[in-house]
Amino acid sequence: MRIRATVAALSGTLALSALALPAAQAADGPNLSKLDALVAKAPADEAEGDTKITKVTVNGGKALVLGTTEKKKFTIDVTATDPEGIYGANAFLWHGTDLDSENGIDGLMIADGDAKCTVVNATTSTCSVAITADPKSDFYSNIVAGKWHVGASAIGKDGDFISKDKAPSDARVLRAAKLTTNASPEPVKKGKTITVTGALTRANWETYKYAGYTGQSVKLEFKKKGASTYSTVKTVKSGSKGALKTTVTASVDGNYRYVFAGSSTTAPVTATSDAIDVQ
Repeated sequence: MRIRATVAALSGTLALSALALPAAQAADGPNLSKLDALVAKAPADEAEGDTKITKVTVNGGKALVLGTTEKKKFTIDVTATDPEGIYGANAFLWHGTDLDSENGIDGLMIADGDAKCTVVNATTSTCSVAITADPKSDFYSNIVAGKWHVGASAIGKDGDFISKDKAPSDARVLRAAKLTTNASPEPVKKGKTITVTGALTRANWETYKYAGYTGQSVKLEFKKKGASTYSTVKTVKSGSKGALKTTVTASVDGNYRYVFAGSSTTAPVTATSDAIDVQ
């Protein structure tokens, strides 16, 4: 399996990438045989000494939303502590059930290069790991949308280290969505019927096109002309190919728009509003 082979080939990189101690420290630092053993196999929960990972944040705490072609750059910030200070850290994202199982992983996103670490104090540093997500190379199926696990590691200046398959925080990788709104006729006489149509679509990571998202609850909102906020008029279910259609009674000038709150696999989206002129 290509992804699993990548994990095995990069086992040292994922666990201890860019964490090799300077020669002087390597000669004096303890537990280096344990570090070598870790590099020799695929990543797993390992620890030696008193290095600890205290916080992991992916993409600033926001979901990573990807369409069909555009690459997205984001960071994983790893905060770690050791009585002797932190030398470095690394992190990656993976999707699946078991990182150590032959068929337990079906998605992987690794660092673009070495982490950049910022010293917080004598014992603690926050290291930022840059990753570029590419829907055409990182995703082969829509099944990888949703929750991803974070693998993270850190090493102290004394050679102590920690490596975790599943860090304290998960990441959300979502399919991008598109939404349209069209209110007609325009102009319309007061008391007459307005038909509001639209369509909800989302990125398909198998065809690399947008396709209808059916059976979803989408809110129709209205803002009276001169007002500053929208209010919900009704909720509409998306039909075939994500189609939306409902009717309302014309009362005053204003703007209609559809709003989708998102799902466990798909990002929220708000359509561009369409103004209606009531005469």
